[in-house]
Amino acid sequence: MLGIERVRELTQQILALSKADETEVLFTGTDAALTRFANSQIHQNVAETNTDIRVRVVCGKKIGVASSNDLSPDALKRTVDTARVIAQLQRENPDFRALPEPQPIPRVEAFVEHTANFSPEQRAQAVSVLCKKAKAQGVVAAGAFATTALEIAVANSRGVFAYHPVTYADLNTVMTAETGTGYASFTHADARAVNVEALADEAIDKALRSRDPGATEAGEYTVLLEEYAVHDILNFLAFVAFSAQAVQEDRSFMKGKFGEKVMSESVTLWDDGCAPDTIALPFDFEGVPRQKVVFVENGIARGVVYDTATAQRDGVASTGHSLPAPNTMGPLALHMFMAPGDTPKRELIRGIERGLWVTRFWYTRVVHPMKVLITGMTRDGTFLIEKGEVTRPVKNLRFTTSYLDALNRVRAISRETKLFINDWGGASRRVPALVVDGFRFTGATQ
Repeated sequence: MLGIERVRELTQQILALSKADETEVLFTGTDAALTRFANSQIHQNVAETNTDIRVRVVCGKKIGVASSNDLSPDALKRTVDTARVIAQLQRENPDFRALPEPQPIPRVEAFVEHTANFSPEQRAQAVSVLCKKAKAQGVVAAGAFATTALEIAVANSRGVFAYHPVTYADLNTVMTAETGTGYASFTHADARAVNVEALADEAIDKALRSRDPGATEAGEYTVLLEEYAVHDILNFLAFVAFSAQAVQEDRSFMKGKFGEKVMSESVTLWDDGCAPDTIALPFDFEGVPRQKVVFVENGIARGVVYDTATAQRDGVASTGHSLPAPNTMGPLALHMFMAPGDTPKRELIRGIERGLWVTRFWYTRVVHPMKVLITGMTRDGTFLIEKGEVTRPVKNLRFTTSYLDALNRVRAISRETKLFINDWGGASRRVPALVVDGFRFTGATQ
């Protein structure tokens, strides 16, 4: 970690090198470590320390971007010069007006020294506990324990300077018991918060109970979706629906629906990069402070996220949801939440006469973005529910269903929530478990 003063000095040095009309510097510093295990033993331990400088220059209405991880003076000048050459070769962007001006950035504490200094021995000790519990139950453990420290800064020639350090720890495991598998994960800014024994117990129990799965027919079921599956739902909504660019390009169901009912009245969804119970980042990759944006409030469509370009197009202010330039995706919600309900998770199963318990989804893909129609498979623990009880494991099923329709058929929501981290952009999600009626499965494994 370079620290705020060294990063400030570095970004100002780069800005001074630029002769463009406007210049932006995005700095990312990463200290990441990962311990992988399989067959109930550690097989890989890796660590990476890296820095990335991304320079965006504006010449009139032409824009160029270049990046490098070499911080030597010659390399910095070469990166700035390369960005300018790229800009001169571009077509003019008629929609571009200006880079953002400085705004107050909220102070958010998201850096935990203990996580930043978490050693390979400490990760190994945690993995050892997990693997020993697996061996004691005749189960095979695999997975990974990652600890990451990031520092992100944005500076531009209009006076913006924003800096933020953040840490997170993420442990995930798949347990295998003959023909059954079970999954569990945990994410937190503080590595000391990871409860390895509870995580192991969750995955081991799921693996043991999912042995010798039987067949079940495709069709529509009431499903209890664990938080792992709900996490996937929010990811796709962020990508295909809750971006101003998606609305502007007529590919989001939100277009023309603001103020109207689009989901069950029990559903409230929002994004908040400054919340204390997420992996916080208080500004976006243009240095604009992140605003809390409510997408759906008690089932009613309310808003979408903006970056500078999409905000200028609509004549509104950016909500602070830019991705690093250049990108074709537009703004993206990186800190999504779903409001919890008032039912303890253990009681969600009650009242389900016949349905399926789904641990998580995998290999999910978009079929129809406007309908948020998604296809994918269940994985690592799928069970038949009869008369409010899990009766037997079932083989994994393929589903092709609308996540939008699913959120219109929510019967119950757990009061507990779970935090997840995504590999891209440091995105995090906090979600509850759901009971959903009429979830459509289109095929079963043989």
